[in-house]
Amino acid sequence: MRVAIAGAGAVGRSIAQELVSDGHQVMLIERDRAHFDPNSVEQAEWVQADACELSSLEDAGMHLCDVVIAATGDDKVNLVVSLLAKTEFAVRRVVARVNDPTNEWLFTESWGVDVAVSTPRLLAAMVEESVTIGDVVRLLTLRQGQANLVEITLDESTPFAGRAVSELTLPRDAALVTILRGGRVIVPQPDDTLEGGDELLFVTTAAVEQDIKTALGY
Repeated sequence: MRVAIAGAGAVGRSIAQELVSDGHQVMLIERDRAHFDPNSVEQAEWVQADACELSSLEDAGMHLCDVVIAATGDDKVNLVVSLLAKTEFAVRRVVARVNDPTNEWLFTESWGVDVAVSTPRLLAAMVEESVTIGDVVRLLTLRQGQANLVEITLDESTPFAGRAVSELTLPRDAALVTILRGGRVIVPQPDDTLEGGDELLFVTTAAVEQDIKTALGY
């Protein structure tokens, strides 16, 4: 993929390095000269420009990008970049960083955001996930509330141990997409059985998150 990243601070550079390592074409757009350091990610294309200016994005070839990541430390900038990417350049996938959790409600499709990533929320979710069994932990919001990626960990004494995935009676708007078991990632098939300690990942709407918990006996 060709990926444009607005913001070449520590977060933007880290994302760029990961994507470059995976073989993607990456363009870093940075206005601040203090953060403009092509030597830090040599394989990436660097553009010194204001990502909020339409003409700058046109010159950078934003229309050629498959994905745009708004990764600056300013939520206002990330919203403007997302809106321009989606409405002016029809970028297929726009991911935006949320710095202040109180601003999460703004990061919606109306601002061009497909996926909003809130670092504070994600860190909190990771803490909850590591210590909580039987509770629904929201890991990621997709399309700002239309769908969420949630996780629930089965305790060792779960009555569902040994039962097939097909026996789960899940709410209509929930789908079991992955089972994490030890070091394994399992794409569940109807005949696969559950075990105590399994971490179950669901894509679901917010309205039925607690129904998943009930379906698993919690």
